[in-house]
Amino acid sequence: MKLYETSYIKDIRNRYGFRFSKSLGQNFLTDKSIIDEIIEGADIGPEDTVIEIGPGIGVITREAARLAKRVIAVEIDKNLIPILDETLAGLDNVKIINEDILKLDTKQLVSGEKPENIKIMGNLPYYITTPIIMKLLEEGVKAESITIMMQKEVADRIRALPGTKAYGALSVAVQYYCTAEKILDVPRSAFVPQPNVDSAVLRLFMRREKPAALTDEKLFFKCVKAGFSQRRKTLLNSMQVLKGTDRDLIRDSLEAAGIDPARRAETLTIEEFAKIANEVDKRL
Repeated sequence: MKLYETSYIKDIRNRYGFRFSKSLGQNFLTDKSIIDEIIEGADIGPEDTVIEIGPGIGVITREAARLAKRVIAVEIDKNLIPILDETLAGLDNVKIINEDILKLDTKQLVSGEKPENIKIMGNLPYYITTPIIMKLLEEGVKAESITIMMQKEVADRIRALPGTKAYGALSVAVQYYCTAEKILDVPRSAFVPQPNVDSAVLRLFMRREKPAALTDEKLFFKCVKAGFSQRRKTLLNSMQVLKGTDRDLIRDSLEAAGIDPARRAETLTIEEFAKIANEVDKRL
């Protein structure tokens, strides 16, 4: 059974009357070499529990199940559940959950497991890639890594460094929680139906220690968001959108942090944002 072959996908669609949902961002992989690279990049071991987000018809799921202790596949589309029951039949270490990952208590799924034995994987719908990633990170799911396919532009933003055009609030947020490694780029031609954009697969390694000490983590992210809210403006001007602040408070905080008020957010490192946030916290 070669789930990635277009002939099999067509057969499944005909037998089950399945239609691809644009609203759910459904695109199925049809390139075995790419599937193999994703599995290899995820580094799944025999003691691992894999949480897969959006298994589709089970292409990645089957390969992961060959290597892992167990796989928990979370699929939002109820129309795919009977198909998954067929394609994953006989795999006793696979559990299928028909839920919205954004509403699911992912920490509960892996309670009692060692973090180093938890791997999260997924082919994320482009329109909710960022909310899913941030949900996993902000909720503090104890996992070793998250291996995910996403729009290439979003992957570039996640990995961007200070001083580059792609660097922004998403870069800072994800890099605060993780280090990011690109596994491969995936052309749009590798999917059925073919999307309008190219994709990339990243592996995010959860940090055991954060890159900066914060007095208020929520305030830190508010400062980052404020800094990037008006990219062409200086920090002194852009950060005044922070609730409870004014120009003087922002200027004093920047100067106390050793940051030139004329700099722009895209030039700051995570550590520099942390210094600003901690100084703002002292003055609120």
